[in-house]
Amino acid sequence: MSTNTSQHISQQFEAELQDIRSRVLAMGGLVEQQVADALTALMAGDSELARQVIIQDEQVNHMEMLIDEECVQIIALRQPTAGDLRLVTAIFKTITDLERIGDEAQSIAKRALSLSVADRPKRNYSELSTLGSHARGILRDALDAFARLDVDAALSVAGQDSKKDDEYESIIRQLITYMMEDPRSISNVMDLIWSARSLERIGDHAHNLCEYVIYLVEGTDVRHLSVEKMEKVLDRD
Repeated sequence: MSTNTSQHISQQFEAELQDIRSRVLAMGGLVEQQVADALTALMAGDSELARQVIIQDEQVNHMEMLIDEECVQIIALRQPTAGDLRLVTAIFKTITDLERIGDEAQSIAKRALSLSVADRPKRNYSELSTLGSHARGILRDALDAFARLDVDAALSVAGQDSKKDDEYESIIRQLITYMMEDPRSISNVMDLIWSARSLERIGDHAHNLCEYVIYLVEGTDVRHLSVEKMEKVLDRD
């Protein structure tokens, strides 16, 4: 094979890898918007916006399938090694978590649809506002870390997970208290509990995205490790 041909193939391969990264970021942007819209629909009682989020989930699923297929083709035709193989592997995992975040946004939208026809309390479901903002922030920062392949940013985002868990547990206790005080609120409060659970899971999936960034850049599998252990393994003490 001539040098020019080799260079051409290498350039093609690099273009394919850049394209697939761009597709992942586009999917991430769509999922991030889904989460934002689902929360807005919940807080504002916007049934039309909730329906849009639910319908949009099909687009997220389609994007996952297209990127998945492109990854398979790259592995079959290019037989990537080392860093390129880590990229494709990380993308496989990343789009799975993004699709699941989309599913959780759809779940929140369904709860918002149910609550939109119910009497709204004076507090207007403000219990979920802080947790929702935190989950959105973690997702946004995780996607930014992926876009920049920034390990330190990924570690920083992963470190926010415990705060999110504390917020979730506090909200659940508060919502259970509401049900005990007013049994008539049980149905509506259960919708809020499931919405809070979805937000907690969104944060978990965003945490996973950070782990994939670290694996991609450093070649180190940090799944199931605490942030402190991640920093030690990566010599970030």
